[in-house]
Amino acid sequence: MEWTCRLIDLAHFAVETVEVQARAFGLTEDEKAVRRRIVQRHAQFPGLRALGAFGPDDRLVGFGYGYPNLKDQWWSLVIEPYLARTGHADWLDDAFVVGELHVLPEWQGHGIGRTLLSLLCHGQDRARILLSAVDEDTPARRLYYGVGFVDLAAPVLFPGNVRPYCVMGAELPLLVD
Repeated sequence: MEWTCRLIDLAHFAVETVEVQARAFGLTEDEKAVRRRIVQRHAQFPGLRALGAFGPDDRLVGFGYGYPNLKDQWWSLVIEPYLARTGHADWLDDAFVVGELHVLPEWQGHGIGRTLLSLLCHGQDRARILLSAVDEDTPARRLYYGVGFVDLAAPVLFPGNVRPYCVMGAELPLLVD
């Protein structure tokens, strides 16, 4: 399967990115509406880097975005007590956060997620990278372990979500081919 990767304007691609996320993650219509607002807010974060993977028809088949950690941002405020409990609160300092990284199910297994992750982190002037992932054995978690991520805190419960998550972190640069 042929695909290309390029920088995207996250605000412009908000609808498309949420559709990819919905297919990859199984979101309801209500959840998609909430996610679109979140993506629009994240698109305004300073230092945001957003990438899209496109199939031969120029349709978005995967995306990822990240930004320098903002300690007063909702995500950081929620995970900080969990990281503190495990002795990892210092990971919030000098970190780049992967806000979202998703690939359509039929496009998974072709190196798209790994490429997006690698390009998001390439050239970052931060010491570490953080993300949260569903606390289950998934292809995404295996990808993260394979490039150097470790579990920092689990289970992490986000308000309004019953699924447990894991906060993962890696020193930069990542261990990529």
